[in-house]
Order: sequence, then structure tokens, then C-alpha cells
Amino acid sequence: MPTPAQPRKTLKLGAVLVGVGDASASELWRDEGVPLDASVNLKWYVQQAREAEAARFDFLFIVDSQYITSAYPHHHLNRFEPLTLLSALATSTARIGLIATVSTTYGEPFDTARRLASLDLLSDGRAGWNIVTSQDAGTAGNFSRAEHGDYQTRYRRAAEAVEVVTGLWNSYETGAFASSRQAPEFLDKTKLHSLDHEGEFYRVKGPLNIFRSRQGQPPLVQAGTSPEGRDLSARVADIVFSFARTPAESLELAADVRRRAQAYGRNLDELLFMPALNVVLANTQAEAEQIEAQRAAKLSLEKMHQALSRQYNGHDFRHYPLDEPFPQVDAADAAAGLSQFRDEIEHGRQRGQTLRQVLYSLQTPWLRLVGTPEYVAEQISQWHASGAADGFNLFVHHPQDWLRFRQQVVPLLRARGLLSEDYEGATLREHLGLSVPEHRARGGEALRPGPRPGQARG
Repeated sequence: MPTPAQPRKTLKLGAVLVGVGDASASELWRDEGVPLDASVNLKWYVQQAREAEAARFDFLFIVDSQYITSAYPHHHLNRFEPLTLLSALATSTARIGLIATVSTTYGEPFDTARRLASLDLLSDGRAGWNIVTSQDAGTAGNFSRAEHGDYQTRYRRAAEAVEVVTGLWNSYETGAFASSRQAPEFLDKTKLHSLDHEGEFYRVKGPLNIFRSRQGQPPLVQAGTSPEGRDLSARVADIVFSFARTPAESLELAADVRRRAQAYGRNLDELLFMPALNVVLANTQAEAEQIEAQRAAKLSLEKMHQALSRQYNGHDFRHYPLDEPFPQVDAADAAAGLSQFRDEIEHGRQRGQTLRQVLYSLQTPWLRLVGTPEYVAEQISQWHASGAADGFNLFVHHPQDWLRFRQQVVPLLRARGLLSEDYEGATLREHLGLSVPEHRARGGEALRPGPRPGQARG
């Protein structure tokens, strides 16, 4: 494995499917290549999944939230629950990984562990978990709660939830079940372990009533640039999903998370950093920039206000003058937002940016590469060579960009030796170059792996 300072040999790619459009592509639903019901159209998802698999993307990534108003991005208004959707896609694909977003704030760890383990077995070891703490304070009202909880509390809860979930995934040792009809019993009771967890937020006895897949457990994904988010990534994440716009931003995040991870005794080779990416592709740079400008001209000022409001817990910016400096907003109103975006807004305010300038800057909240396939491939290569990215999470927006990326950018990256011709294994962990976690029973002792059910004992 490479040292932390060296880029991985091969680049990792994820495809983020957002149907009729997220906040960064609010007018995507007007593209004739996108079905008006794309966000709840299984045939559309199957098509995107098979196209990503044919291009040898490492995984699909399904985002989620559990609260909406009429002002929310179109994809948020009407979409499938991630684990249900990915279970369907598991039967329509063979190799690509399947990463589901599941909240720790509004999900019970036993249920989360069981549903993710089910997807992992259904897909034969291709599941992953994107850990979120839920951004929207309004979600509390959908779960019979009086309040959302402060930022620090939600992250403490998340850390404990992950501890419980991963502990439950170790309920059965490999080899617990009979592998032949001549076995003395169906279950070797000595290989079944309860959890008996008692913590600040959860009391969970266990054991979980489902077996581990051949990848041991789903890889864990976490995004967050606040101190709490970085610390959770350092403790548990296999993939750190970021919204860095420059290599410098990404390198700073990676260095800090690695420093924290080292303090937790983590193997730094088991951490991947994968920023978000949008692309606009054309035959020439000028043509790509023209396409980008045409799309920007169609943006609704109302939608831009709504996107900004969501970063500040619903604060209404519509009554502020557009061409005066960005207003001073009480930090309490920002408690539910994404800290990186708020930090960038604050830096813009200090530089004298107007409200209008901030509104437009939020339309490119992460890395957006606009140009020819050669230009995009070169930029991706530079990020990778600098150590700023082990891979990218590509948001699937306009079909023509998605097609060009697969048919033109991917071959260029492959020619540079950055992408493999085929998958490097069968499981998501194998795709990502991650080891299979040792089985740990209650108390933390490592257990030697045994044969899987259906395999003969040696």
C-alpha cells in the first residue's frame, strides 16, 4: 500500500444520481434527456447504474434527506428511499458498489445495521454506508421530536451510532452456520455474540439476526469539514467525501483528518479522499463555457434564494438588497447548514461580496470543470498526482455531459494509467483497495476468519 503522502495508483470514481436535479442543478428537469419522473423512475436508475458499471465506476451514491418544503430542490421533493432503491439495483447490476445515505440522527442503530447488512448480502458484498447527521432542523417534526439537537450532540450521537452498528455487524463469526448437512448442529452457539451496549444515547443488546457478507462490513463514508465532522471521519470513515473546490482545500482537509486518524490508531492507507465533481464538456473550451453560461442564465433567483436559505436554517434573505454587502446573520441561524459553505460565505462577506455574488457562487458549491474532455482529464490527473484526491464523486446531471465523461474522459484517464481496464475485485472493498475488517466479538478481541456458509471447512 502507498504511504499517506503518495497518491493511489488508480483513481476511484463514484456516480451520484440526483434524478431531476439537486440544488447545484436546479433546472436539470428541463433537459429533454432527463425524464420528468427520473427521481422515482426505476428504469432510469437501472440505465444509469448499468452505464456507470460499463464504464467501471467503483460505486453508485444515493443521497437522501427526510424533510422537505415546497422550496426544496426538485430531486428532494419526490424520490426513493436509498436502501430500497439500491436493493432493486443490486439485482440489475453485478459489480458496481452501492452506497446508501442513512441518518444517525433519525435512525435506530439496530435497524440501520440490519438493513445495510441485508443490502450487503443481497449484492454479495457491494454495499456502503454514507453516514449523515441530518442537516434540516425540520426533520424533527417528522419523527415525533420536539427539537433537532445541536451540532455537537448530533455528532456525538453519530459516533455512538456507528459504534453500535459496526458492533452489531460482528454478531456472527464466520463459520457460525453449518456448511454441510453432516455438521453436528446448524448454529455453532460459541460463534454468536451479543453486543450489550450501554452508552449516552443507546442501549442495544443484540445480537443482529443477519450474517456478515464476504467483504466483512460495508465501507463507511462521511462528509464534514467542521471539527466534529473531521473527527468523525478520522475515527470511522473509509471514504471522506468533501466539497473542496481547490487542491489546496482538499489537501488541508486530508492532512487534518489523517493527523486525527493517526491519533486514533488508524491505518492511514485505509482512508480515501473523494471530492465532489461536476463537469460541463464540449469539443472546445469556448463551446463548453458557452453551454455553462446558457445554463447559468436560466437559473431562477428564487431558487438561488432557497438554496442559500437552507444553509441558514430557513433564514429568509429575500428582503435584503441584492447589490449591497452580504448581510450579517446571527450564527445561530446557521446551525443546520453545511459548515464549509457557510465558511466560504463568511469569507466572501469579509471581502465585501454582495448578496447577489454569494447567491451565484453557491451554484457551484464544489469543483466544477468546464472544458474539453482533454482538459477535464488533465485537471483530474493533476488533483490525483498532488495527493488532493484519491478519486471523485461525479454528480450525474445533464445526459450529454454524463455520456461524454464515460466515452471520452474515462478512456483518457485509462490511457494515463489512472483507471483499471476492469474491476479489481468483486466487492466494494476490493474495488477501493480496502482490507476486510477482522471480526471482533464483544470486548474487542480479533477472531480468525473461517469459511463462509456453503464453503467446506478445511
